[in-house]
Amino acid sequence: MGRYSEYKERVLWMSKKLSEQGYFGTRSGSAGNVSLVVEDEEALAITPTHFPYGPMTANDICIVDFELKRIEGRLDPSIEAPMHVAAYRMRPDVSAVIHTHQRGASALSLISQPIPPLFDEVTLAIGNIVDVIPYALSGTRELHDMVGAKLVNRCHCYIMQNHGALCVGADLDATFTYVELLEKISTVYAAALATGKPVSVLPEPIVAQLFASVLARQDGVARKRFQNESQTVSGLAQKVA
Repeated sequence: MGRYSEYKERVLWMSKKLSEQGYFGTRSGSAGNVSLVVEDEEALAITPTHFPYGPMTANDICIVDFELKRIEGRLDPSIEAPMHVAAYRMRPDVSAVIHTHQRGASALSLISQPIPPLFDEVTLAIGNIVDVIPYALSGTRELHDMVGAKLVNRCHCYIMQNHGALCVGADLDATFTYVELLEKISTVYAAALATGKPVSVLPEPIVAQLFASVLARQDGVARKRFQNESQTVSGLAQKVA
């Protein structure tokens, strides 16, 4: 197996899972994208652009650096790769990014409606708000900048205006859970809004307490990642010496 084989397999497995469960909007198309950071390297494994998930194999997954220069792979990376890089550069706790066209979040994207903290277990997982990333054309520098600006809030789920959703996490499994939780609260919130009655949200002191736990978890992930990178650099220096 090559240096990047495991990363390609993991991205492929998650992409097919998301496609089969309808999170990309259709089961036969090529919408949405998935990426995973390569450990101890400024590089990522990411799905190719305009390539359906059904026939996709691990060899079709692209490996590019943070400047989007090809390291491995025969296909071009997703046109939205710059958005993924923006997430990795902005958030040291993030090692996986999933962009979906899931139905519930897509519906809220049409009314640019953020989702407030509604349930304690969801807030403990994804943060104190699902904010809206303003619309920008896919693959543009504008979208890259919009994503970077919103991820500063250190939450894990975002609605992309007139587009879909973006979820980020420490690994692909955690990020998939965020995708599922986002669909739950998107559909529930939309149904609640449709009643025309006031929507109750969690009390602010509870939200603050829960979000503090989210931040502590992220800080732990970031510290571990930094320590691993430092040990790798130190090991390389010793070999050179």
